[in-house]
Amino acid sequence: MIRISIFLLTVLCFLGTTVIAQTNSQNSGWLFLLNNTKINEKWGTHLDVQVRSADNWSNVRNFLFRPGITYFINPQNDLTVGYLLSETHNQVDDLGEHKLVEHRIWQQYIHKHKISTVNVSHRFRLEQRFVEKVRDQDIFAQRLRYFVRFLIPLKKEAQQFEQGLFAALQNELFFNVQHKDKLSGHFFDQNRAYAALGYRFSKKFDLEAGYLNQAVKGVSTNSVNNVIQLAVYTRF
Repeated sequence: MIRISIFLLTVLCFLGTTVIAQTNSQNSGWLFLLNNTKINEKWGTHLDVQVRSADNWSNVRNFLFRPGITYFINPQNDLTVGYLLSETHNQVDDLGEHKLVEHRIWQQYIHKHKISTVNVSHRFRLEQRFVEKVRDQDIFAQRLRYFVRFLIPLKKEAQQFEQGLFAALQNELFFNVQHKDKLSGHFFDQNRAYAALGYRFSKKFDLEAGYLNQAVKGVSTNSVNNVIQLAVYTRF
């Protein structure tokens, strides 16, 4: 079963990266911080903060701040609604910096299960995007995202994985489901394939580092971004 799941993940990565012609290559670094706090048996909070560099780590290009409120249906299923602030800082020749601001409302459903000792999570996220001043006009669009992640403990007999080394494999597909003509003009937006090694210090804290391949289908120029990502996960 685990071999089938990893095979399907590989197929998703392959489909996402081969759909997009690699016409523009970039290299960047991302810092990803994620916290989930459980208030009681049914309610909790979500917060992730991301800082991303521009090509060749020349400057900070993106800042994302994403809080949310989570409802736990049961230990395997939960729903979250939230808000996102996204700032993109572009360096324009002879014009200095141009800042693009995007606000989002988002909803997501997560299903978690295990395959032997491997922890698997599936996430479906719908985003309502309010983007300021794209081609001299504010725009609204909706995007659907599907994310799957495999967390693989690297020590034997890890049925209840609370500490130690692990590997992580994940993939995320993005689809423009409304007003795609106002953004890239394509239904398929991008694919993010990721592999990492990490260490679980306790049930409350993980640290991992890995490589992420972001393949984006643009209006006229497609791009592939080679990302080194450092991720911190906390759970309270």
